[in-house]
This record gives sequence, C-alpha cells and structure tokens, in this order.
Amino acid sequence: MAKWIIDQSHSNIGFEVKHMMVSKVRGHFDEYTAHIESEDLTDLTTANISFNFDVAKINTNNVDRDNHLKSADFFDVEIFPSIEFKSTNITKDGDEYKVTGDLTIKDVTKPITFDVEYGGKGVNPWGVEVYGFEGEAKVNREDFGLTWNAPLETGGFLVGKDIKIKVELEINPQS
Repeated sequence: MAKWIIDQSHSNIGFEVKHMMVSKVRGHFDEYTAHIESEDLTDLTTANISFNFDVAKINTNNVDRDNHLKSADFFDVEIFPSIEFKSTNITKDGDEYKVTGDLTIKDVTKPITFDVEYGGKGVNPWGVEVYGFEGEAKVNREDFGLTWNAPLETGGFLVGKDIKIKVELEINPQS
C-alpha cells in the first residue's frame, strides 16, 4: 500500500461546541500526525487511516479557555496528552464515504463515523498529485469523561454536550 501525508498548511482539524446555548465556540489542533495507507485515494474503502492530536496544542483563540480545556476539568493533558482516531471500516457511495473508527479521549474508546466527501484530485505547481477531502462527525463529550459544566442563571449550561469534529484535508503522496 502507498503511504500518504497530510499537507498541514492546507488542512484543518477543528471542532465546534455550543456556548451558553446561544452561540458556538470553534477551535482546532495546531499539531497532529496522520498515517494514511491506500493504493488509490479515489477509493478510500481499502485505506488505513489514523490520527493523533496533540491536546496541548488545542487552539480556540482564547488562552484562558485553552488552558481550561487542557486542565483536569476537561482533557487533563498531564495524564492524557493525545486524542487518537483509527479507522475500522470505510464504505463508499459515489463521492461520499462513511469512515468509521475508534476515537480515544482520556483512555475512553468509542466508535464514531465521519461523513466524508471526496473533493477531487489535482496537480500542484511542483507536479505533485493532491487529493482533497472534507469530513464531519458528532460526539457527545460526556461519553469520553469530559463532563465539566456550569449551570446558567437563565437555565441550561455553559458548554454543550455535542461536539462537531470537522476535518478538511489536502493529502499528498509520501516522498
């Protein structure tokens, strides 16, 4: 199988969660690694895909919030420095995929499925083939032990339970 790499300067691994039940907080991981093996990126059904996210590099554009997310209230990066995903099954319907795999956060592993769309193939100015994909999955953070919250005077809670994970990837052959 051929090995592929993520062009991190043209990719984003992000997330969003409801804040105060009225708006959204968005963030991303500044550092992550990915391992992708596939003979043909136009058909991911035979691919092996894994990601490792450095939780210490979480970025929501607010240092205080980022530090809180790194604390024992949430990810507890001193004990659990990374989040991992490893694909277990990939199905295809046209240019769309269901990429199912095991997501591990704080030593809790649960299956999740990303809805992934193949964005196409091109050749960059240096003659290298590039492939684009976008994907999204939703998880309940409490399923992974991320249970900290604060009640609001008006009812509800400060942080929503559902987290949308959004992935935008440009993938190149490993040289």
